[in-house]
Amino acid sequence: AALAPLKDVHLGLAPPCRGGARLALLSGHYLYYHYGCDGLDDRGWGCGYRTLQTLCSWPEGQSTGVPGLDAMQAALEDMGDKPPGFRGSQSWIGCVEASLCLAHFGGPQGHLCHVPRGAGLQGELERLYSHFTSGGGPVMVGGDADAQSKALLGVCLGPGTKAYVLILDPHYWGTPKHPSELQAARRVGWQEVSTAFDPNSFYNLCLTRPNS
Repeated sequence: AALAPLKDVHLGLAPPCRGGARLALLSGHYLYYHYGCDGLDDRGWGCGYRTLQTLCSWPEGQSTGVPGLDAMQAALEDMGDKPPGFRGSQSWIGCVEASLCLAHFGGPQGHLCHVPRGAGLQGELERLYSHFTSGGGPVMVGGDADAQSKALLGVCLGPGTKAYVLILDPHYWGTPKHPSELQAARRVGWQEVSTAFDPNSFYNLCLTRPNS
């Protein structure tokens, strides 16, 4: 059965560091989409679609206009990005496909950024900080060696060399009634950048901005 998505599930989390740290969180509101939330069992392949749905729900935090997985696949096929037969498959999508779908469905603007293999996200922290402090929304992240899609909701830089990102993970299966369940299950929470990302993977980012 379809679930009513929970809103702004990061609220209530304590910041990971204090004392001189620079903290930046997304503006606006979002809904948390995850495995099976619409009654479709997409475990093992649907994380990119679920993260894209979360991006589409921003900045109002409403399900109005959020496409289903079938509509996303049909759009990618119609645009010629995917071959005939993609619709109805269990093929993954990443940030490039997400940016195409955001434009197609009239969602927020999606700006792509490529992070070379071996760089992790350390070199993008200032970009992310500026993104969030200037009214930006959730940032989709996906790679090759680390192909598990996720969203970034904020950054915390310092003091010293410590750096953290607020990660929203769509790989949740169940019927959460309250954000505290997701926080306890570590499906949303702060993680240190140096351990949260695979240095052997490249990454793509899709940064959302209001659709002007």
